[in-house]
Amino acid sequence: MAVQQVFKRYEKKYKLTHDQEEKLLKAVDGRMIMDQYGEHTICNIYFDDDIFSLIRRSLDKPMYKEKLRLRTYGVPEDGDHTAFVEIKKKFDGVVYKRRVSMKLKTAEKYLYEGIHPKKDSQILREIDWFLKLHAPVKPKVVLTYKRRAFYEKDFPDFRMTIDRDITCRYDDLDLRKGVGGQKLFDENTSLLEIKIPGIMPLWMSKILADLKIYPVSFSKYGTYYKTTPELNHLNVASGSSEA
Repeated sequence: MAVQQVFKRYEKKYKLTHDQEEKLLKAVDGRMIMDQYGEHTICNIYFDDDIFSLIRRSLDKPMYKEKLRLRTYGVPEDGDHTAFVEIKKKFDGVVYKRRVSMKLKTAEKYLYEGIHPKKDSQILREIDWFLKLHAPVKPKVVLTYKRRAFYEKDFPDFRMTIDRDITCRYDDLDLRKGVGGQKLFDENTSLLEIKIPGIMPLWMSKILADLKIYPVSFSKYGTYYKTTPELNHLNVASGSSEA
């Protein structure tokens, strides 16, 4: 199966209690199908400069924002594990994600040492430009979570994911070190993301309304940054309102 490299969609986020999650899964049963991976661990490293300009700008909710991350599906055991270098952009409410796959060790040499992969693609050229524009960016935060992903059986582009055990750390910035760090939610809370290419289906809107599940503005990386003094102390010192 070809790995999707380009995404364009709207993304809506919702915090769920355990009870809401169970009722939601029951309500969508028969329409939404869990993908072939079942529940799996996603590991990310987010990149930023030393004063966290990218996440600070994102928290200001501008018309356009972007971020860079390194992602693996599952905890990598070694550098031969497949990784994805991703740029995620948001413009006027629409999310654009572009990514390229390579071995983890190749991605690390590219992002940490500037050794370019021996491949050419439009997406890599966009990442090259990002790295030049925002230089110097460095690995800043490891963010992991357990995810279940679902798609509508008659319209696979309509998807939803449920994340739990969202865990962050600003040290041991190596995906091989696995899960560990600060939890963003308690055990009774998960994060629902609904990913749609256009308008939300009416049947899903009704389910969410019936279960009193309401959208929230939420960023995993942004929440960790705001609640971790070791990361935002520079911002506090500068007097920014985003500290």
